[in-house]
Amino acid sequence: MNLRSICRIAAGVALAATFVFAQPKPKSQKEVDAIMAIQNATTPDACITAVDNLITNFADTEFKGMALLMAADCAQRKGDFEKMVVYAERTLEADPKNFQAMLMLAGGIAQRTREFDLDKEEKLTRADKLAHQAMDALKTAAKPNPQLTDQQWENAKEDGTAQAHEVLGQIALVRKKQDVAIQEYKTALETAGTPEPATYVRLANAYNQANKPDEAIAVLDKLNALSDVNPQIKAAATNERNIATKLKDGGAKPATPAGGTPPAPAATPTPAPAK
Repeated sequence: MNLRSICRIAAGVALAATFVFAQPKPKSQKEVDAIMAIQNATTPDACITAVDNLITNFADTEFKGMALLMAADCAQRKGDFEKMVVYAERTLEADPKNFQAMLMLAGGIAQRTREFDLDKEEKLTRADKLAHQAMDALKTAAKPNPQLTDQQWENAKEDGTAQAHEVLGQIALVRKKQDVAIQEYKTALETAGTPEPATYVRLANAYNQANKPDEAIAVLDKLNALSDVNPQIKAAATNERNIATKLKDGGAKPATPAGGTPPAPAATPTPAPAK
């Protein structure tokens, strides 16, 4: 179970008002109903609408940070970057140490920043700061669910730290610092409790950018040994292997994709909140 799964499930349980360890409590049955509407939402749009309803009608709700984070997550899952940013920023206003919102923002900004953006350095500096803040927050983050074992929570925190290093790798690639990107991606894979398959592809891409096709192929061989890899990630891995093969044959080094990420990899699907 990776960080995204654990935190999404924990938030869902908390919003269902059965997660007593987290302390927040609804103040009325109407607030309970509004919270349950978020929990029972079956689509990202329905989730966002339910969150807006809770925040609008119960401004003093103790579930504000959790609800806003779930709206940010739902916006991210539907591919609405602008709305994700709005809800993630509002999450940090309600909960300044929310490392999940920090990672969401840092990753989104890094992936959306282009090499020739006039405000490239401003955006990358913000993403870099958020990634480091998330790593600092993770060091002292409390277990979100008492039912998690200490080892599960430790693995989840390792996944969060690895996610931050992956963002730093993306930032380095946009800055044309391939060696830094390689080290960050390697650190992400080495420190993750559950390594993300897409990280192998991004590391291979960084090796190709650095004109090191043999290293890229070796990384992709490790990815091929994994089971249940998302088809989009497999397709991106095939593309990177083809690039590496051409480089070995004397082909030109590939251009850096926008955001320093390979063309196709998608985030590993994670389950909806437990009900």
